[in-house]
Amino acid sequence: MRFKRTLLVVGFGIGSWLELASFAGAEDLPSGPPDAVLDLRTADGARQAGAVWRYSDAQLREVDFRAPGPDHKPSGAPSRTHTLEPLAGPAEFDDSAWPVLEPNSLEDRRGTGKVSFAWYRLHVAIPERIGDFRTAGATVVFETVIDDYAEVWVNGALPFELDANGIGQSGGAVIAGWNEPNRRLVTASAARGERDVVAIFAANGPISDPPSNYIWVRRAVLAFYKAPRALTPKRVETKIERLDPALDRVLAKGASVEKIAEGFAFTEGPVWVPEGAGHLLFSDPNRNRIYRWDPEGGGSLGVFRGESGYQGPDVAEYGQPGSNGLALDPRDGSLTIDEHGNRRVARLAPDGTEVSLADRYRGARLNSPNDLVYRSDGTLYFTDPPFGLPKFYADPRRELPYTGVFKLDAHGLELVSQDLIGPNGIAFSPDEKFLYVTNWDTSKKVVMRYEVAADGSLAGDRVFFDMGGAPGEEALDGVKVDSLGNLYVSGPGGVWVISPEGKHIGQIVAPELPANFAWGDSDRKTLYMTARTGVYRIRLQVAGAGAVSGTVAKR
Repeated sequence: MRFKRTLLVVGFGIGSWLELASFAGAEDLPSGPPDAVLDLRTADGARQAGAVWRYSDAQLREVDFRAPGPDHKPSGAPSRTHTLEPLAGPAEFDDSAWPVLEPNSLEDRRGTGKVSFAWYRLHVAIPERIGDFRTAGATVVFETVIDDYAEVWVNGALPFELDANGIGQSGGAVIAGWNEPNRRLVTASAARGERDVVAIFAANGPISDPPSNYIWVRRAVLAFYKAPRALTPKRVETKIERLDPALDRVLAKGASVEKIAEGFAFTEGPVWVPEGAGHLLFSDPNRNRIYRWDPEGGGSLGVFRGESGYQGPDVAEYGQPGSNGLALDPRDGSLTIDEHGNRRVARLAPDGTEVSLADRYRGARLNSPNDLVYRSDGTLYFTDPPFGLPKFYADPRRELPYTGVFKLDAHGLELVSQDLIGPNGIAFSPDEKFLYVTNWDTSKKVVMRYEVAADGSLAGDRVFFDMGGAPGEEALDGVKVDSLGNLYVSGPGGVWVISPEGKHIGQIVAPELPANFAWGDSDRKTLYMTARTGVYRIRLQVAGAGAVSGTVAKR
């Protein structure tokens, strides 16, 4: 299949060199050093990318318009204003008549000086490989610095980024200053034969103090970042703190963490699917995806579901628009998904049918469902902090005045707790008499325990374990419980193993701090851990609680 995308960058020209910063624009962009780079200002880099540069001056032209009317729109009396010509932003714009530029001529000064404007357009083809680096599935980012200003359009649309007050543009070099770098996503998963179009509009500045310099391209590269990949499971540095002999019953001497996959933005919400040989599903809410890892053949990885939590036009404003917690309905194996951006809990049936299970409570939209757990009778419990919203607690989209724990059963949706500011991880005791909820709140690092009544209501809430004295700024994230009643909690520094009596019996410290867990493999004695950029596992001597059965939904 051939793909075609258009990426439009608008830039202007003055000032001294600024190093290209590693920051994200409207898209969720990878940070850190890329795995491969093509410099499109060189003949070799342009050749490898099949790059063709074209150029045109741009001018302001006077056109008919209308004055503001009673509706504050241009519906009033006829007037005159200015527009830019040509308007080369649309993806379908025909630049075939523009002159072709040699890559090594991009430092030549163009425009007319003072207040002047220009367009560059660039056609590229993603190569199959760059040296030893294979580009298939890679994230590709276009990075540019234009002298003077820069503003980026992607796929024929100009992405807007609101400031902290939701009223301005926080990114883009017109706002940030001259010679500011721009980074824009070309593709999140490069495909062989994919072709893309980059259009750069340049303008001299500062506009209010017209300079005597001209427009030119300081930097233009394609940066390639490895796609997430499965690894042959390999042992990684592991620290086991044995604080009580009770840990020996859980974790054998010499047990070690293994890494099974890497290259993600932020992994979350894993669930083991027992269908067939079994496989692991997990979320990357930053990248808006659900991945599937299969253990057979040393491990394989694929995208189970794209746009897993949100498809709205303002998706660029969300840090974590995608899915978070995942769970299987014990009655039929349906995949249940906490969707951050959609602010709902959804059900994906085995036949691929998707329905919304909960998105409002008493008419108000939920915050952003985070984690979830089923009771064996099919009653669903989930936490609802605002962490999936762009501005968290201060987000103007919030409609509920609290962050709660909810119960969903045949009688409907019910708020069963609002004790915590950041209710996060959630899990049952083996006998389902108690429900544990962790709190993501650096000022109150606690695990709560609630008594669960036959009707599913909660009572007897109390602090089961307090990590307030633990060093570090991390709060509490995911939690799972084994068949003996021990808790495994993502807390400051690692995985805290806590006995059913509330005693800290040990700690597992892996290379990355886990966000959440799942019990996996046929005997459910493997603890899978989603931890920042990687996915890990460790074998235990005890099985996990809350076994499920059934199949899982199709994507």
